[in-house]
Amino acid sequence: MKTRSRIGASLAGGRTRLDCIRSCAPIHVRQTPDGVYLVGGAAGPLGGDDLLLEIEVASGATLVVRSAAASLALPGSGRGPSTVTVHARVAPGGTLHWLPEPVIAGGGCDHRIFNRVDLAPGATVVWRDELVLGRRDEEPGRVESRIDATIAGRPLLRNLLTVGPGTPGWDGPAVIGNAGAAGSLLAAGPRLPAGPFPATALSGSASILALAGPGALACALAPDSLELRRLLDRALEMMTSPVPEA
Repeated sequence: MKTRSRIGASLAGGRTRLDCIRSCAPIHVRQTPDGVYLVGGAAGPLGGDDLLLEIEVASGATLVVRSAAASLALPGSGRGPSTVTVHARVAPGGTLHWLPEPVIAGGGCDHRIFNRVDLAPGATVVWRDELVLGRRDEEPGRVESRIDATIAGRPLLRNLLTVGPGTPGWDGPAVIGNAGAAGSLLAAGPRLPAGPFPATALSGSASILALAGPGALACALAPDSLELRRLLDRALEMMTSPVPEA
């Protein structure tokens, strides 16, 4: 299955308006009072699926994207891996919060996640990625998760995590060890703190790094999705507290 979905947001009369919502199964887009939700309309992603979601946030608009439930990557009858690509563009003064539920790497899956975030000068983004390694008492499949972020065409972040069978050393101490969940949180914008952040701000399995953007990246490992969310929520609070005006 190859599909393309799209969300477009602009500012009209002082309020954010959704100019475009294009849904293709298994990704359905639903508007609610507190943001846009992605709702699964079919099983997946399955092996061989190639799913694209494009997001466009115009100047001054604020868009929050969540999902109704976790996404479960599974093997399928199609050839090749399953792929989900999200390409977001945020114009000057625009704000995007990408806060979906976790991706679960089901046993036997071969899944690729490609996130591309292009920010104009003065744009703000909060981007959360969470990965759960298998269901209860299940060995996870293979997942490659990548985010590429730019500001004004200049690199802000290039981050890649590959885990699962066939990946040398993925469950060793240099990668995720015995953690059951891994996640990251990117925050960048003109009114957000640039750090430095205390080394003891979170825990021994989580940290916040200042980026030359400006921006900051939090990375966390946890035994399960609940603890991972707790760590990233704490990081979100620290990374998005507005900088006081001089």
